[in-house]
Amino acid sequence: MKKVALLLVITIATTFQTTVSNNFKTNFLFTVETQKDSIRLAELDRYWIELSRTVKEGDYEGYAATYHEDAVVIFATGKNKTSVALSKALAGWKEGFIKTKEGKQKDNVEFRFSQRIGDETTAFETGIFRFTSKDTEGKLLADQTIHFEMLLIKRDGKWYGLMEHQKGIATEEEWDSLK
Repeated sequence: MKKVALLLVITIATTFQTTVSNNFKTNFLFTVETQKDSIRLAELDRYWIELSRTVKEGDYEGYAATYHEDAVVIFATGKNKTSVALSKALAGWKEGFIKTKEGKQKDNVEFRFSQRIGDETTAFETGIFRFTSKDTEGKLLADQTIHFEMLLIKRDGKWYGLMEHQKGIATEEEWDSLK
């Protein structure tokens, strides 16, 4: 009977120790991953702030510098769905950047996110952006609220947009839901 009791105590102690050890490992790994995610998300938040700044200030070169040289933009919001090199899209947007820089219009873009996935060097972010443009008298020239996806990579400590997918028009309710 003493041997059975001793065996039972050893079994319980071993099981308890294994459980505590496994929980520590799991919690430790979760904490490390959470810290890495926090760092990545803070870096990406700075990326989106910089992207917004370039639009607001009409900084064409700064905007282009936030994207990888081989970046692609997919436009899927209208009838003419297309995929183009960012350089081609930038050529079409250049006039707006120039007018903004010259003070002839006021542009703004905001981003809200529904999903943010990634690791130390890659990210896939999903959400909605709102782009507005007004003339010098405050007349609204553009007000677009668009579902988007963005694939980003990190090179030499800096994040770059690699693929931007403008998926479709978002409603006001969808925009508000991502506050």
